[in-house]
Amino acid sequence: MGAQWKAKHKDLAANAKGRLFGKLAKDIMIAARNGADPAANARLRLVVEQARKVSMPKDTLERAIKKGAGLTGEAVHFEHALYEGFAPHRVAVMVECLTDNVNRAASDMRVLFRKGQLGTSGSVSWDFDHLGMIEAEPARPGADPEMAAIEAGAQDLEPGDDGATLFLTDPADLDLVSRALPAQGFTVLSAKLGYKPKNPVDPASLSAEQLEEVETFLAALDDNEDVQNVYVGLQG
Repeated sequence: MGAQWKAKHKDLAANAKGRLFGKLAKDIMIAARNGADPAANARLRLVVEQARKVSMPKDTLERAIKKGAGLTGEAVHFEHALYEGFAPHRVAVMVECLTDNVNRAASDMRVLFRKGQLGTSGSVSWDFDHLGMIEAEPARPGADPEMAAIEAGAQDLEPGDDGATLFLTDPADLDLVSRALPAQGFTVLSAKLGYKPKNPVDPASLSAEQLEEVETFLAALDDNEDVQNVYVGLQG
């Protein structure tokens, strides 16, 4: 949970998938500003691969590429906004938004953080490392993630879900490491900049009721249409 919070409730899977497609479509549109051909646009290629992995409909994918590349005649304008503060029980939170209406996003964040505490710029970010985060899975038997990290130039690694590995890099090395991992026997699933907590809270230090309050708060953030990523100072 420390790297990026993900909703846990399986009964909300359909709604969660719809929100995921919406977030990916934004990423695709922004990446496609640098060209509509994934073969010539590394950032777009990675996002497209991620979208296909979660079975984003082909027409939704292609429409997002064309819209972002300016091939539909529609203006696409998203601004990046970063909010920081605390969930209930002083759990640090970094919220990345991509929005076409900064005033709406700011207003929504003020409302959502009423159950926590909205901080000023720098109030929480000092307790997070800004890193490149590359999710990759072995492309061949016996591929060694530790050796791959060393050879590709990653700073660190963490075991991920379903046998995948999260490779952590200096922000400036994100693309370089992404390109080097395939030669070390790994298929890159996603690559982006993100935030990793330096001093995450141990969930065991919270009661079940307190943990549920934190989860409810995070789920409400994730539901917001402008929220792209939520990074949480919670272990696990």
